Amino acid sequence: MIDTHLFLNKFISKKRVLLFCVCISHIIAYSQDRITGELFSSRSETIAKNAMVATSHPLASQVGIDILKKGGNAIDAAIAANAAIGLMEPTGNGIGGDLFAIVWIEKEKKLYGLNASGRSPKDLTIAFFKKKNFKKIPSFGPLSVSVPGCVDGWFELHKKFGSLEMKDVLEPAINYAENGFPVTELVSHYMTLSSKFYSKYPNFKETFTINGRPPQKGQIFKNPFLANTLKAIAIQGKSGFYEGEIAKKISDFIIEQGGFLSEWDLKNHRSEWVNPVSTNYRGHDIWELPPNGQGIAALQILNILEGFDIEAMGFGSAAYIHHFVEAKKIAFADRAKYYADMDFNEIPVDYLISKTYANQRRNEINSYKAARAVDAAEIENGDTIYLTTADSEGNMVSLIQSNYRGMGSGMVPKGLGFMIQNRGELFSLEQGHYNAYEPLKRPFHTIIPAFITKSGKPMISFGLMGGAMQPQGHAQIVINLIDFGMNLQEAGDAPRIRHSSGQQPTGGLMTNGGQVSLESGFDYKEIRKLMQYGHKVNYSNGSYGGYQAIMYDSENGVYFGASESRKDGNAIGY
Repeated sequence: MIDTHLFLNKFISKKRVLLFCVCISHIIAYSQDRITGELFSSRSETIAKNAMVATSHPLASQVGIDILKKGGNAIDAAIAANAAIGLMEPTGNGIGGDLFAIVWIEKEKKLYGLNASGRSPKDLTIAFFKKKNFKKIPSFGPLSVSVPGCVDGWFELHKKFGSLEMKDVLEPAINYAENGFPVTELVSHYMTLSSKFYSKYPNFKETFTINGRPPQKGQIFKNPFLANTLKAIAIQGKSGFYEGEIAKKISDFIIEQGGFLSEWDLKNHRSEWVNPVSTNYRGHDIWELPPNGQGIAALQILNILEGFDIEAMGFGSAAYIHHFVEAKKIAFADRAKYYADMDFNEIPVDYLISKTYANQRRNEINSYKAARAVDAAEIENGDTIYLTTADSEGNMVSLIQSNYRGMGSGMVPKGLGFMIQNRGELFSLEQGHYNAYEPLKRPFHTIIPAFITKSGKPMISFGLMGGAMQPQGHAQIVINLIDFGMNLQEAGDAPRIRHSSGQQPTGGLMTNGGQVSLESGFDYKEIRKLMQYGHKVNYSNGSYGGYQAIMYDSENGVYFGASESRKDGNAIGY
């Protein structure tokens, strides 16, 4: 190796050393820049003719592609990838959680929506919490548990649209659970953090550690308990999960731990097919699912911002960030009050996502001053997976699945291989609140899939995981694509904005204006302007969510896939 100092002293005069070093540094810097596209883009889009799968785990993406190559369709691939990622990324999802999906069926030229979220136990009432002097439902433990809706969601999707046998769809996940897979860097990181907390709960170490230690990057992890559970589901159908031995094990364990989830609750669970709702943003129809989820918050944000010249403001400008945050505050005020199970409430969804309502609320925004008083709730710390698939027939699936707070409630039924979600925490204990706890009610939900159509044709299936970040992220993706002209990969890689109020989902007046968290990549001059508007600004490593997307290019007859660098995943096509 050449000694740089000797080289410089021998061949270059001292007066030229500085200039030489500067030149070398510029050559090195420019050699690392992308030749095309935005500098923050981590990679090019994946482009393929026949099919595409994008998930947050490379092996799960490959599972989806393998299913498609075996003759399965986008629905089969989505279920298979979800089953695999529940094994491979248990820090965000699994069969103990809930599921939502938006499905485009090309033959029918139609979007379908599936709400596969579970309900509260029928024998648990708000009076129990009042008697025990609870101010809120605990974040962890048996009282936070609601019925896991994921498996029923799989079978609803499969019954309506699937093509392969379910045993073939679940086979890859079963094989990986039995034979093992190498743990990725990010999952290992979150497993290490999770183990510090969840190890105090029964059956966690036996299920999710290797000889009592969290799995490290590159280690082969197996989950034979989950393999057996998936085998039972593959053979017996959804009754293999919601009835019989598995259901009894789940119920007995939760009741033993002091909870209320019964075999009756599991047996009587049903998913619901719902109509997606939309707003038109600058010629594009943006689709979300109605409450009990928070998807319509993204539509409200977009409706408000459509009245401003966002393109002229420019990406990363103080003006854009300010207007985005102020629109978010308004949408989340409504989210705190209205978003809940529509079986228990009359919720004015059509009005909330109307242009008329947006025009009224837009007038509340001061273009040069941050609002301080915001009647809003805030939900954080949710972890989730999002995936999307597309097949050669033109069908596309936008699917999201989660256990809520990281791995969930801490409740791991013995010998089953999964943790149950803690979505029940999101109920309010305030009498009269739209989201107040009631038996057999679905809690307010954070996980939301999304879809974009244009002129009645499918365009983009996308999602962005991460608690209260999700509707903020959805809106930013749409704005990046439409207003700022980014491609599918750039739209996800672009630095993100996250506004938080630091409150829980029980509502309440918030008077400090909240806090704006920004990823690295925003110009400090613009940040100073934001502070002059009255925003409290900080840099934060997270949580900014994890994005996957597939776009159909009808002109060339190809799919574009995108998967961002914040997660371990990728987009694969063929």
